[in-house]
Amino acid sequence: MKRLAAKKIPIVIALALVASLGGFAYVHFSGSTRSTENAYINADVVSVASLVAGRVTAVHVKDNQYVHKGDALFDIDPEPFAIALTRAQADLALAQQSARQDNAEISVARAQVAQMESDLANARASHARNKELVAQNFLTQQAADDTLARVQALHAALDQARAKLTKALSAPEKTEERGDVLKAQAAIAQAKLDLEHTHLAATQDGQISNITLTAGSLVGAGVPLFALIAQDSFHIEANFKETELAGIHPGEDVDIQIDMYSGQHFKGTVESLSGGTGTAFSLLPPQNATGNWVKIAQRVPVRIKLAPTDAEHPLRIGATATVTVQLK
Repeated sequence: MKRLAAKKIPIVIALALVASLGGFAYVHFSGSTRSTENAYINADVVSVASLVAGRVTAVHVKDNQYVHKGDALFDIDPEPFAIALTRAQADLALAQQSARQDNAEISVARAQVAQMESDLANARASHARNKELVAQNFLTQQAADDTLARVQALHAALDQARAKLTKALSAPEKTEERGDVLKAQAAIAQAKLDLEHTHLAATQDGQISNITLTAGSLVGAGVPLFALIAQDSFHIEANFKETELAGIHPGEDVDIQIDMYSGQHFKGTVESLSGGTGTAFSLLPPQNATGNWVKIAQRVPVRIKLAPTDAEHPLRIGATATVTVQLK
């Protein structure tokens, strides 16, 4: 019995040491790390939509296809927009023609005013001479009255010509400054822009997802048609309990294990902490002003930037992960 007891003593001591080391490691590492399984892969997603309404004539991509910035995605029938451009160009030509006619009318109105002023000056001089001749009894009073009537008529005609000239001068003399010309030029610019928008290209590198668009479909302006997952924008949304946030700061290293790649470890960096809990920004945030309220620790999203991964480990939005933040 004594010999058996003596053999058990080293075992007990070894177990005690292991337990002590395990306890020390737990206390040490639990205080220097924060870990959660409530984490998901996310990425920047572009909702692809047409900027003009029309009929789709061609679709150049397929679901899950990788594209580069500038690659063609789909085309809208350009004919209605080409017709609109031609119409706008015709409106500009008419506006410019009207401007030239108005400028010609200004020249005519100025000539008429100058002629009227000359005629009125001559009529006044003639009336003055007739008045002197009447006073000397060389002419009858009727002759003086006739010249006075002519002066009055020419004065009225001059006022009318000056009013016509003032009206003509109310529009800018420079064609490019006229309102109807500027409006026509703006219509041309808009028509050209709409015509360009009939060809839609990728705005950045990424992967096409959730596309069901086919040639012949009618699409509306601004209506989302499919998604473009931006390349190199993948990150982790880790939801830590509010009681676990102490010590988590941007810039800290993160060890990431993605469930779809068992045994693989990925690197990341804490990028930012949300300004509110996950439920605070939900469509219907919880209302706790009731008598049966139970306090539950809320979770705060922490954004973790993923280091680039190799082609053998493509990332998928929504995949689950386990993250461990190395506190500084």
